[in-house]
Amino acid sequence: MLNVIRDDYSYYELMGGQEGIRRLVDRFYDIMDTAPEAAEIRALHAPSLKQSRDKLFMFLVGWSGGPQLYIEKFGHPRLRARHMPFPIGDLERDQWLWCMNRALDESDFPPQLVTHLKGRFAEIAEMMKNKK
Repeated sequence: MLNVIRDDYSYYELMGGQEGIRRLVDRFYDIMDTAPEAAEIRALHAPSLKQSRDKLFMFLVGWSGGPQLYIEKFGHPRLRARHMPFPIGDLERDQWLWCMNRALDESDFPPQLVTHLKGRFAEIAEMMKNKK
């Protein structure tokens, strides 16, 4: 996995548990909400980002190895199916990743974890594309 990160640590622990993940999610949506570079991806969201913040937070807590908050509340994430109503192409993928990469760069996560997470999020974002 990552050279300085022991195999018995989860992303959840390395990201600082729920507090660290909440900070990442909040920074991600703050960037999306204010950056002109994210205008198209922001437009796909509701005027209030509260529900999006909460859902991404719950998802990332479980995805990273913490409590399965999202599954307990909404069932299996079915990420691709849940994103199908939204037109997601290269532009939207790239804007989402731009916001997440900036939030990761501003985090206090270990640098090797940031690099690793950027790769994992890029894979997930690519999977969400549903238009050319």
